[in-house]
Amino acid sequence: MSLPQVSFVIPLYNEAETLMYLYERLNKIMNMTDLKIEIVLVSDGSTDNTEALMYQIAHSDSRYHCIFLSRNFGHQAAITAGLAFAKASEAIMIIDGDLQDPPELLFEFYKYYKEGYDVIYGVRKKRKENVLKRISYYLFYRLSKHLANINIPVDSGDFSLISRRVVDILNKMPEESRYIRGLRAWIGFRQIGVEYERNKRAAGETKYSFKKLVKLAYDGIFNFSEIPVKLITKLGILSFLFSFFYFLYAIIVKFLTGNVPKGFAGLLFVIILFSGVQLISLGIIGEYALRIFFQVKERPLFVVKDRIPSKLDK
Repeated sequence: MSLPQVSFVIPLYNEAETLMYLYERLNKIMNMTDLKIEIVLVSDGSTDNTEALMYQIAHSDSRYHCIFLSRNFGHQAAITAGLAFAKASEAIMIIDGDLQDPPELLFEFYKYYKEGYDVIYGVRKKRKENVLKRISYYLFYRLSKHLANINIPVDSGDFSLISRRVVDILNKMPEESRYIRGLRAWIGFRQIGVEYERNKRAAGETKYSFKKLVKLAYDGIFNFSEIPVKLITKLGILSFLFSFFYFLYAIIVKFLTGNVPKGFAGLLFVIILFSGVQLISLGIIGEYALRIFFQVKERPLFVVKDRIPSKLDK
């Protein structure tokens, strides 16, 4: 038997409530097409019933490839693991396990793939989430686009169909702090966005905490932009100019009135200003240094404790 044409890569973290809904949707897709499809489920250190359901699915359906990581390595690392083991000869579809991204868009994405596009990514034209989250996402994507030294599409996440050759390049990238959508954009080739309406979660609560979202935002900004470092130079120049003009003001007042400007509030303001600039500068430098520190260790991006391969190529 030949290799599957398309692989779905789906990271899962405590998604027992949604997994069977996902299983039903995916089976409907596979049963309505002649495409040979493999499903790669990656448990990112789940502690609920997710892994038990994955074993059950893998042993009953040969189209499913289940990977179990030794602990929670994070969403981007789980996607990386899935891409490393996906067998598809043509393209790999990345979706989340909460069904907010409709897997049925495979057919529309695949049409663009057959037209010669290497990356087809979803563009979220409408979100069904709370107002604070929608505003946060809106601001982050536009800030990221402004700061990045490459064109990372606005309102696009990891949801995408990626050609085999792009996935092979992604698998060769050793970056420790992964930001898949940024790496995908950096690679290049022909890319196109497809608008869709993002749904609510099929069940359960989101596993992407505010802390994890902030980390993802940091990875997106610091991995693909030199602007934060250049900002330090600009802050230094502004601070110097402010000090210089204040010094000139003090001298002029001294010669004209015989008095030196004084006041505890002014002194306190200057101290706080320069202390703040120094701490911000150290923080930005520290972010880059920390990434270098973790990168040079060359630890694996994930550890697999168990794996049940699909049997589509046997």
